[in-house]
Amino acid sequence: MKVEGDWLRSPATQDVCRMLTGAGFQALFVGGCVRNALLNAPVNDIDLSTDATPSRVVALAKAAGLKAIPTGIDHGTVTVVSDHIAHEITTFRKDVETDGRRAVVAFSQSVEDDARRRDFTMNALYANPDGQVIDPLGGLVDLVNRRVRFIDDAQQRIREDYLRILRFFRFHAWYGDPEGGMDADALAAIAGQIDGIDTLSRERLGYEMLRLLSAPDPAPAVAAMRSTGVVNAVLTGADDRGLAPLVHFESELLVQPDALRRLAVLGGTAVSDSLRLSKKQTRQLSILIRGIETTEKPAALGYLFGEQTALSILALRAAVFEMPLPPNAAADVERGCRAEFPVKAEDLMPAHSGADIGSALKLLETRWIDSGFKLDRTALLSSLYR
Repeated sequence: MKVEGDWLRSPATQDVCRMLTGAGFQALFVGGCVRNALLNAPVNDIDLSTDATPSRVVALAKAAGLKAIPTGIDHGTVTVVSDHIAHEITTFRKDVETDGRRAVVAFSQSVEDDARRRDFTMNALYANPDGQVIDPLGGLVDLVNRRVRFIDDAQQRIREDYLRILRFFRFHAWYGDPEGGMDADALAAIAGQIDGIDTLSRERLGYEMLRLLSAPDPAPAVAAMRSTGVVNAVLTGADDRGLAPLVHFESELLVQPDALRRLAVLGGTAVSDSLRLSKKQTRQLSILIRGIETTEKPAALGYLFGEQTALSILALRAAVFEMPLPPNAAADVERGCRAEFPVKAEDLMPAHSGADIGSALKLLETRWIDSGFKLDRTALLSSLYR
């Protein structure tokens, strides 16, 4: 079997391969680029494995006139930039020692050693520069069947890095067969090692949770996370009962998956802190959570928050309160987005000045919104002096 794609045929990428193979080393595409190409999914990152040491990769890149960046050279990774395309090149490795957060590795000359230190069989697929697939551990069968399975012993793979607990559910949400169920050995191993999640940084937890919740339909994976105890180990007090309905209402409103919207329906205690969200993400999450409890109509939401946030709030309300979406919700939101408040500050002068202008404008804007944007400038100004 072979992989295909513009990313593979790119002259810039083939130059990187020749840089290695021309010196007698292996150049094997690995991981996500191979997996996604086989699934006809977009390939965003190009990773290669090689038997060349990192220092040798740097030297070869410089000799070829390519930029080499020692992004993770202590762990065997060098980023080589060719025609503005980044290629992460990592020397074949094998684990020597792990503590659940980081591993001590030794370089290897064996692709089998490299494959066995990876997490899931579908991520241990390689391809040579011509696209010919190399499958050291039988991962191709699992990929074809959309089965997320740990390599060898699930408990051992998890003990090497407890983040693999979340990665298991994230990969199932993106690549697993929702009708096929989840690997029973994996679920048992996860349930027995929940405490390991406490050793992980909040940044790593947040990164994985947001990627998981960005999947087209993460509800089955999150339900399994709840049954194994993972959801509350990550987010105290979270409840996933509204997630499946939310995904349904998202499809009705034709909105794209959004991790923060899904996070809002999960709830929980100190969510932003638990996942180390950015200030921007925290503000948006707060708007969504507050919006669930407010009573603004669709048009008002569109005016106040813009189309995407307004539609998100409507989907969240419907999911949380188990109610249908308002009739013509999307059209009303769009109408609100187009609405323009007809009163300007200068319209209030000289009768008003200073902070009084801001207060008057706010009052008139509220009246205008409550009217469904029907009151015009004259009616609004007249209402001030009644």
